[in-house]
Amino acid sequence: MWQSAAMALVETAATGGTVSDRARYDRATAHLDAPLAIVDLAAFDANAADLVRRAGGKPVRVASKSVRCRALLERVLKVDGFAGVMSFTLAESLWLVESGFTDVLLAYPSADRAAFGRLTADPELARQVSVVVDDVAQLDLIDAAREGSATVRVCLELDTSLQLLGGRVRVGARRSPLRTPEQLGRFAELVGRRKGFEVVGLMAYEGHVAGVGDAVPGRPLRSAAVRLMQARARGELAARRAEVVRRVREVAELEFVNGGGTGSVESTVAERAVTEVAAGSGLFVPRLFDNYRSFHGRPAALFAQPVVRRPGVGVVTVLGGGYPASGPAGADRSPVPYLPAGLRYDPQEGAGEVQTPLLGSAADDLLIGDRVWFRHAKAGELCERFERLHLIEGDTITETVPTYRGEGHTFL
Repeated sequence: MWQSAAMALVETAATGGTVSDRARYDRATAHLDAPLAIVDLAAFDANAADLVRRAGGKPVRVASKSVRCRALLERVLKVDGFAGVMSFTLAESLWLVESGFTDVLLAYPSADRAAFGRLTADPELARQVSVVVDDVAQLDLIDAAREGSATVRVCLELDTSLQLLGGRVRVGARRSPLRTPEQLGRFAELVGRRKGFEVVGLMAYEGHVAGVGDAVPGRPLRSAAVRLMQARARGELAARRAEVVRRVREVAELEFVNGGGTGSVESTVAERAVTEVAAGSGLFVPRLFDNYRSFHGRPAALFAQPVVRRPGVGVVTVLGGGYPASGPAGADRSPVPYLPAGLRYDPQEGAGEVQTPLLGSAADDLLIGDRVWFRHAKAGELCERFERLHLIEGDTITETVPTYRGEGHTFL
């Protein structure tokens, strides 16, 4: 039995999924019509445990945009080592707190005047939500929307991008305009002098490290270049972030310093200045997180599309499936056919809005009504397509839970 289990693990590592996985998922959902979405709880829980292990004792703040399901957010926050939520809109943040969540960090600036009115009118809400700011104009907007005197908890964001050749070359996301210790220190002083605001945290998301795979199959030169860039970026950011934290702490009592993401957990928590790390995609492990040397997760979130046509030898057509992920347009933003193994898109059609042809020898074993299992390119964006997730243990659905969309919320 042990040898069989070991061989199954080897097969999973080599192909991304096993014949037994497909059989389990098919059996568990046989009474349901596709399209449908599932979460394999064994994989989800294993991924959560691995994130905690990688964080080395520092708390992991779960990124809600990568989950978008209250039941699964509640599940992971029961795991020792996870603490707090990183949200993506202010309306979502307030909804989560009103639903019983605590310690919510809104990681993106907001212009939602109505939600700021609610936040400032309710001291209990305001105590549980911290909002990212990096511009005086954002403070002005909040004050203009005020409906009460509750103090707004502020988190400053540091630009993490790697800048080369005197700033002429930039690697990393265009986020905060605050980059230097002097800029962060002055802004913290300004916020501290302003009535109704309190600096409680600092955030820095190194997306060019956390969100870029460094071991792309068949691309050795690109992978080597990415590793070289990331090594330089980590060193530069560690020194700058430490100085920023030192400078801001001169004028504010920081409760937390947040950094990182799923792909950079180890390097981020290695910095003494960082008190917590953010992660969320590592729970579902979408296809964009396959190409990392530092970790190998288990695909936990999948969706199934039914076979509706057999146009010819070596081809089947499934219903829908064209669910592209955000980011620069490209093949890597499409879902990937996962089970059965050996299917690929027709390059002339790709993933379609209402139907998707799939090529490969595996197509000849599929019948009308059979299902093909896909992995989305990103994590939480899958939940914008489905109202519910079927939670699977073994070959049984143990619970069906609503996504944000299923609860009537599409926050973006």
